[in-house]
Amino acid sequence: MLRLIDANIDRLGEGLRVLEDVARFLLDDAALCRRLKTLRHKLVRDVQPLEQELLSARRVAEDVGAPAKLPAGAEHRDLVALVTANSRRVQESIRVLEEFARLSSAPIGVKPAKLQRFRFEVYELEQELVSKLLRHDKLSRLSGLYLVLDTQALKGRDAVEVAARAIRGGAKVIQLRDKQLMRGEVLEIARRLKEICAEKGVLFIVNDYLDIALAAGADGLHLGQEDLPLAEARRLLPIDSLIGCSATSLSQAVRAQAGGADYVAVGSIYPTLSKEKFKLVGLETLRRVRSRVSLPLIAIGGIDHTNVKEVMKAGATGVAVISAVLGADDVEEATRRLAARLK
Repeated sequence: MLRLIDANIDRLGEGLRVLEDVARFLLDDAALCRRLKTLRHKLVRDVQPLEQELLSARRVAEDVGAPAKLPAGAEHRDLVALVTANSRRVQESIRVLEEFARLSSAPIGVKPAKLQRFRFEVYELEQELVSKLLRHDKLSRLSGLYLVLDTQALKGRDAVEVAARAIRGGAKVIQLRDKQLMRGEVLEIARRLKEICAEKGVLFIVNDYLDIALAAGADGLHLGQEDLPLAEARRLLPIDSLIGCSATSLSQAVRAQAGGADYVAVGSIYPTLSKEKFKLVGLETLRRVRSRVSLPLIAIGGIDHTNVKEVMKAGATGVAVISAVLGADDVEEATRRLAARLK
């Protein structure tokens, strides 16, 4: 039985190390890395009294399941498959130890109930890791010019035509924002925007409306401080959906990061005509947020080609605009001009 315990301890330790390194080096997620490391150390600590006995019982050359006696495992098709495979490896190893710990003769010094808790913790960690990996690719595209397609600012123009021109000009993200149309009309626009964005490899975000984001299959949802709580939005959205959060202060931005936001929109950086009521926060707030928040930061409010460079120098990952593009006679040219400045 010692050989069985030894093999499963080795498997779960190796699997947890792979997951920990994904969180550390690929996701740069300190909190998730810390949780995985803590779990690994707890499991090692619990079996430490048996360490010498386990090493003495090890018989690699005689093991019928040793690598030399079995075909090599299949290749992982992507990072998600790698995380899933190693999570399963850990879960199965814990389950084996858990079942044998129920035997009165078992030399395992860990109670079955504790091993069960560890196993359920790994289930949660797997879900979180896969969710973050699926959003990681989208986040890598969340930079440059972010166009807020406000239906009021369109002034009768077709939303999809305007979006197409902005995309040709270099917009990387299109966010649909509406405060006046019926929900059915908004959904129709959202579905058409999602189609063109998907075709061009551009992210499509819906502002405020969770139901529209879900129905249109948007890449993400953007929330204000008075909208649906982040935790509820995360629970209801698909695990690969981005969630952005607006912030007008350092404390709001820090809370958004702690609450699970994927990116934070900071503003208003300058005075703006796009909102009747806005809080002017300036570049200094953006700098302070950058010093404390590791998420992508989208600066918004009064940004145009004359000031975009200083906004980026202050720590923005990208800039969100409305008037600078939608207020122009030539949307494509206005977008191209801004995008060129961002490069």
